[in-house]
Amino acid sequence: MLGTLSTIKPRINLKILVFALLAALAFLTASCESKQEAATEKAPVLKDVKIERVAPSSIDEYYEAVGTVRSRTSSVLSSKIMGSVIALRVREGDRVRAGQTLIEIDNRDAATQLQKAEAGLREAQAALEEVERSTNAAESAKAAADAGKALAEATFKRYEALLERRSVSRQEFDEVEAKYKVAGAEGARAGRMLEMLAAKRSQALARIDQAKADIASARVYTGYARITSPIDGVVTARQTDIGQMAAPGAPLLTIEDDSRYRLEAAVEESQIANVRLGDTARVLIDALGREALDGRVAEIVPASDPASRSFAVKIDLPADGDKTGLRSGMFGKARFIKGQKQAITIPQSAVIERGHLTSVYVVDSKGIARLRLIKTGKVYDGRVEILAGLNEGERIVTSGAESVSEGSRVQ
Repeated sequence: MLGTLSTIKPRINLKILVFALLAALAFLTASCESKQEAATEKAPVLKDVKIERVAPSSIDEYYEAVGTVRSRTSSVLSSKIMGSVIALRVREGDRVRAGQTLIEIDNRDAATQLQKAEAGLREAQAALEEVERSTNAAESAKAAADAGKALAEATFKRYEALLERRSVSRQEFDEVEAKYKVAGAEGARAGRMLEMLAAKRSQALARIDQAKADIASARVYTGYARITSPIDGVVTARQTDIGQMAAPGAPLLTIEDDSRYRLEAAVEESQIANVRLGDTARVLIDALGREALDGRVAEIVPASDPASRSFAVKIDLPADGDKTGLRSGMFGKARFIKGQKQAITIPQSAVIERGHLTSVYVVDSKGIARLRLIKTGKVYDGRVEILAGLNEGERIVTSGAESVSEGSRVQ
C-alpha cells in the first residue's frame, strides 16, 4: 500500500508542475499581448494611406491568348541577278522610304548588252532610211514607167487603126507594138520593185521593234543592279555586306513597315468558335508596361496547327506603331470578351508580393492594419480579381502600403 502511494505522489507532483508551467505561459502571453496592445494604442496614426471597402462588382469574363507582335507588311529584299555587292547604303535601324536605292550590284554585262542593243537600233534605223530612199526612187520610176506605158498604149492604138486603113506599113506597126510591150514590162518591173522595197521596209521596222525591245530588256536588266525599297519603313535585318556575292533569291535586307503592327495569337481549338472576324480584342504588351491597346480581329487562319492544336488569329493594332513603341517580336496577350460576371476586385496598388506570397493589409474595426494572405486571379484594367482571402465589407489599404506594417494604426 505504501508502495502504491509512493508511486502516485510523483505523478501528482508532475501534473501540478505541468499546470503551473501552463499557467505561467498563459500569464506571459497575456502580458505580452497586453503590452503589444498598449504599444499599438500608443503608436501614431498613419494618415497618408487610402482605405477601400471590399465589394463585388461586374467584370468582363474573357479568354486570354498569347502571341507575338509582327509588322503587317514585311519585305525581304533579294537580287534577281548574280553579282558582287559594290554598295550597301543602310544598316539595321535605318529608316528608308519607298523607291530609295539601298544596294548596288556589279552588273557590267547588262551595260554591255544595253550598248549592243542601242547599236542594233541605230543599224536598223539606218537600213529603214535606205529603204525609204530606194522606195522614193522606185515610186518615181514606176510613175515614169506608167506614163511611158500610157503613151505607148495610145500610140499603139493609133497605129492599129492606121494599119487597118493601110496608112502605115506593117514594120512601122510592129515597132510601135514592140515599144508598147516594153513599156508594159517596165511598168511591171517597177511595180515588183516597190513590192520588194515594201517587204524590206517591213523587215527594217521589225528589226527596229526588236532593237527597242532589246534596249528595254537591257535597261530592265541594268535596273536589277540597283535594289530599292518597296515601302516606307525601317531596316530590321541585314544579311549581306560589301564585297559579298549576291545570288538570285538570297535574302539581302529585311524591311518592315513600323507604322502598322498586328498581334499573331494562338487560340486553342476549344475557344476558336468564340472568335470571329471584326471582333474587338484587348491587347496587352508586357514590354510597354502600359494599358491595353484596342485591337480588331483581321484574319483567322482556317487551318489548325497539329502540334499545338491551336489556330493563328491576327489582330490589327492601332496605327502609328513607331509612336506607341511597338516592335516586331514583342510578347503580347489578347483578351477576347466572353461575357460578364460578379467578382471581388481590388486595386493593384493594394497587393503586396513578397517572394511567392501575396497579401494585403486588412484594417479591423479598431483601425489596426493586419497582414493577410490572399489568392489572386486575373487583372482587369488596374484591378486584381480576388479568389480567396477577403470577404465583402472588409476594409483594405489601397495606397501607401509601403509605410504600413503589421499592427499599424491607420485612418
